[in-house]
Amino acid sequence: MASSRVHNLYRRRSDREGSVPRGSAGRQSTAARREPSPPVPTPADHALHELMVLSNALLDTRDEGEILRLAMDHIAAAGPYSAEAGYLRVDGDLVPGPRGGQIHAAVDRRVRELAGQDGPVTVPGWPWGRALGLRGLEGLHGYLVVTSRSRPTEAERSLLATLVRHTAAALSVAFTDRRRREDARELHRLREERTALQRQLISVVAELEYQRAVHALMADVAASGGGEEAITRALHELTGLPALVEDRFGRLRSWTGPSRPDPYPEPDPVRQNEMLHAAAREVGPVRIKDRLITLVRPHGEMLGVLALVDARGEADEHTVLALEHAAASLALELAHLRNLAEVELRLHRELVDDLLAGTDEASAYARSEAVGHDLHRSHYIVVVQWSNRTADDSFAHTVGRAASAVGMRSLLTPRSDHVVLVADDRPHARALYEALARETGTRSGTIGVSAPCDSLDDIPHHYEEAQRALEVRRHSRERYGTTFFDELGLYRILGPGNGYRELEMFVHEWLGQLIDYDSRHHAAMVETLSRYFDCGGNYDETAESLAIHRSTLRYRLQRIRDISGNDLANVEDRLNLQVATRVWTIVLGGPG
Repeated sequence: MASSRVHNLYRRRSDREGSVPRGSAGRQSTAARREPSPPVPTPADHALHELMVLSNALLDTRDEGEILRLAMDHIAAAGPYSAEAGYLRVDGDLVPGPRGGQIHAAVDRRVRELAGQDGPVTVPGWPWGRALGLRGLEGLHGYLVVTSRSRPTEAERSLLATLVRHTAAALSVAFTDRRRREDARELHRLREERTALQRQLISVVAELEYQRAVHALMADVAASGGGEEAITRALHELTGLPALVEDRFGRLRSWTGPSRPDPYPEPDPVRQNEMLHAAAREVGPVRIKDRLITLVRPHGEMLGVLALVDARGEADEHTVLALEHAAASLALELAHLRNLAEVELRLHRELVDDLLAGTDEASAYARSEAVGHDLHRSHYIVVVQWSNRTADDSFAHTVGRAASAVGMRSLLTPRSDHVVLVADDRPHARALYEALARETGTRSGTIGVSAPCDSLDDIPHHYEEAQRALEVRRHSRERYGTTFFDELGLYRILGPGNGYRELEMFVHEWLGQLIDYDSRHHAAMVETLSRYFDCGGNYDETAESLAIHRSTLRYRLQRIRDISGNDLANVEDRLNLQVATRVWTIVLGGPG
């Protein structure tokens, strides 16, 4: 393009010199007769003119590679020269120009040896060669390597020097223009960067303000003592999403917001553990299905899960921030509750340990009042053992939660392989067992319950009863479930370690009403029952041994049924009554 401009400049100059205005041909011919002819341009004038045209073209070009190419293509304008090679300085190194072509290795080495100075160059096949530096105010811009078939004259050298100066000047202008454009682009980039930093700073300030607001809100919630419900309520207000707290087993503790499942689904222990392990491997909140969850685990101890229900995936960084702050507040709350529970458990444990071993009543009553429990009522000793759980503080907490969930007011303590509760009411036959099965995720547990205890001094003995009930259950066909000592019947006296008192209690349970009746009415109901069993239930033999009529025997047996409430036709009642009468006769000495 620049080359075509050079040719156009040549053409316009020739047209101006050769054209004659219209209507002046006659006058000019007359003047020609009167004035001398103008001087004919010399080759030097023509060469100088070409250089001026080339210089204008060079200065109009802003591409350094194009400037070097123009100078090399029109080197003949300065004389009998040929451009052997051209170089541009790029990032401190000399790079061959865009004209292409193979540069002789000796030429390339010589140009680099000159280090910015002019100097002769030996080019095979050319008697004269020179490397000319293209220098400007900024330093070296490149090199022109020029050869000639003959040694240039002084005038030709002068023209070549002019061409080199004009090329260097054009390179300086192009360099300056490029630097100006680069500076403009850099300035634009810096302005864009400054604008982006300003936006980022504004965003950071806004983020910090939001963080401070969230932190202040959660601090106020924690200070208010509102507990878990206050935290989920604040989190719901901040995010607009339903917020909930679950314990480590997946059971709901608190929910704020719409769409609460009713009833709340029972957790699957296996899936719950998998979810907890998956969340524990990540840093920060984790999305699991339609929930964004974070674990509440101060000091590495898992206390629960805080979650947001985000079915439509609306949670953003502000939602995550609010969830993290809420989790921090909840961790403090749950850790505080855990510490209180541990203190309460320790106090309960010390009191129950003393009760089981036997302690002063006045001290026991005072200590029980201090922990909010009334020992003046009848109590039951409950022993809990689960096959997959060690009887540590954690399991004791689990038992305490289950007991509270079914309405049992109790004191508890962990022992070597079981947990003991001192409950102020008879436990339901299945409620505690079912609650613990849900808490632990397994039904492989056994519970033994003593007979009612009306005196603190009797608690150690009733503790043995509960253990006996548990052992009988563990060795029965259905080893898991709840067994009450007062329902064991004959099994109460069959085990090792049972003494005279157990025998008395067993006899009193089955024959007590008959013994009382005999004492009040001077009757022989127990004796009649004993003889009846001794005679194998034969009416005639029994009547004969008692020296009474058969009808009298029948009447007495009916009275025995009425007074005791036991059915002689029932196999279990019959067995227990027969054993009781045998113990009454042999061990306890019969009447009196």
